[in-house]
Amino acid sequence: MMIKKLLVAMLLMPLMLFGGDVVDDDKPIRVYVDMIADLFHGGHKNFFRQAIDCTKEEFPGHSIELIVGLSSDEDAAPYKRLPIMTLDERVAAVKTSSLVSEVVPSCPMRGIPLWFIEKHSIDLVVHGDDYSEENTEKYYGDVRHMGIFRMVPYTPGVSTTT
Repeated sequence: MMIKKLLVAMLLMPLMLFGGDVVDDDKPIRVYVDMIADLFHGGHKNFFRQAIDCTKEEFPGHSIELIVGLSSDEDAAPYKRLPIMTLDERVAAVKTSSLVSEVVPSCPMRGIPLWFIEKHSIDLVVHGDDYSEENTEKYYGDVRHMGIFRMVPYTPGVSTTT
């Protein structure tokens, strides 16, 4: 485990040194959130607003592009259950939000690999604070160690999780 963290740190060092604080004033900040988004509801929209707001606080004056990654039906099933809505239906529902710039179907679930961050030019990753410290480290440890992970309050009382 220690060797893996060291290798990740070595690979990500250029991003940490030249990414985080040095931001092109004309470049939009690309913030990424991942979710299942089954039966798209107000809690999801609130999460989008919070992700954008926390990014605006950190990068005032920059435009924000919200990228939403959606887990495939197969990846979502063991976590919650098989989604009621198909992946295509969930993509269509999330695209209805004016807050969303881009939807990435079948995103990696439970962890964001470096290749994915680079492919989608992700500057910041945001997740709700509903995970334990252990799960946050397990699934978001790499982006956390890169310094590009933020947490926002989870919207209580609105969820399709059983």
